[in-house]
Amino acid sequence: MTISLTNSKTRRKEVFTPIDPKNVRMYVCGPTVYDRAHLGNARPAIVFDVLARLLRHVYGADHVTYVRNFTDVDDKINATAQARKAAGDPRSLEDLIAERTEETIGWYLQDMGAVGVMEPDHMPRATQFIKQMVAMIDGLIADGHAYEAEGHVLFAVESYKDYGALSGRSVDDMIAGARVEVAPYKRNPMDFVLWKPSADDLPGWDSPWGRGRPGWHIECSAMAYELLGESFDIHGGGNDLMFPHHENEIAQSCCAHPHGEFAKVWLHNEMLQVEGKKMSKSLGNFFTVRDLLDGHDGMPAVPGEVIRFVMLSTHYRKPMDWTAEKAAQAERTLRRWRSLTDGVQPSKPSQEIAELLEDDLNTAGALNQLGHLGQYLYQKAGKTWEPDAPAREDVTWLKTAQEFVASAQLLGLLTDELGDWVNAGPDLSGLADHLAGVRAQAMETKDFSEVDRLKTALIEAGVEVRMSKAGVELLPGAGFDASKLEGLV
Repeated sequence: MTISLTNSKTRRKEVFTPIDPKNVRMYVCGPTVYDRAHLGNARPAIVFDVLARLLRHVYGADHVTYVRNFTDVDDKINATAQARKAAGDPRSLEDLIAERTEETIGWYLQDMGAVGVMEPDHMPRATQFIKQMVAMIDGLIADGHAYEAEGHVLFAVESYKDYGALSGRSVDDMIAGARVEVAPYKRNPMDFVLWKPSADDLPGWDSPWGRGRPGWHIECSAMAYELLGESFDIHGGGNDLMFPHHENEIAQSCCAHPHGEFAKVWLHNEMLQVEGKKMSKSLGNFFTVRDLLDGHDGMPAVPGEVIRFVMLSTHYRKPMDWTAEKAAQAERTLRRWRSLTDGVQPSKPSQEIAELLEDDLNTAGALNQLGHLGQYLYQKAGKTWEPDAPAREDVTWLKTAQEFVASAQLLGLLTDELGDWVNAGPDLSGLADHLAGVRAQAMETKDFSEVDRLKTALIEAGVEVRMSKAGVELLPGAGFDASKLEGLV
């Protein structure tokens, strides 16, 4: 089995050859934990969760190490703690910062779990690796790659000849196109902070350069080195991190450990839009993952499995457009798939779907192929969604269904953990029985006007109507409105 990935570093799709097939290593930049994860934060978490699942499928679960960090040194975290302090909380600022960090990390893990993201092997926090960051900075100064100035330590970009290779920009282009922090103590406008002073009322750590805290970029370099070594296989993140964060990571890491190559393969997912527009609070289309899971602004709740399906329906290197229509379609599809395979145990993923994922993580193609398999199973089952359909006695049908479930689970779908939402919701059995009776009578009289009336009303209320020889099944879908069912019978 051969995995091919588009390497941002070389700008081409390449066959993935791990440094050590017995120890495949991946680092992904995680969130800065100052508030709830917004929908855009979920995309890299889901994309690289699928990649981790694929790597474990190909190389073995015990031969993959996945690291995703938490940035818990941040001005916004400090601001929340200071606001609570100003509001009269008697605890120390350190305690309030720790409380905020624990709170937001807990939210993140809960919300990502709700969309089927498994926890990585390691989830380091920046504050746990300050000692290692100080040691790395000290070494960079000793080797002439960094310098101290007015309590700051800065990386000298001119000391690394390949600076800009990842993003494909020269230093002059970067200066022209980036919002560079102007400071009189910088030797070059592009030099970036490795260490900076901390005020007495803010978190800080002792260092050879005085009490302070690390710059953002050094955090990931130090954590990746400590957990994965000076060379590892894959580094991932959103393409908004390519410059300056990932560019700076490469420079400082390769200078600190010149015998390593840091990450061999760089993967970047594209950004997310909402209804065709950039997500922003000013446009009123900004929402968190929790907003979707719980329902917001009068909109119905969206199950986590539905969020995951929509995210994976677009290739990771293409912009992802979240729409209510896509969510509704994904919910209908998942309800059908779960009804069709209720009680079916997974076997092994189909070779075709595995190969689609191995081809640069083609999740959209894999979902499309799953749709074809689902349609085949549906037709062979006699167009009934009943769990005890006669087709289940057919060896070929059952084998295909088992492959179907295993293939979906390789994408993190149709898992037991994400299935509770299907059976949640109102009891529509009474309406289903009534419609079945009306339909039976219409079969005799050949007058289907009342059947059509009921069916239209149900659809307008957000109910999916399934009618077969086995009976009538009603399922509340996206946009379900119970008030529209009042007086229907």
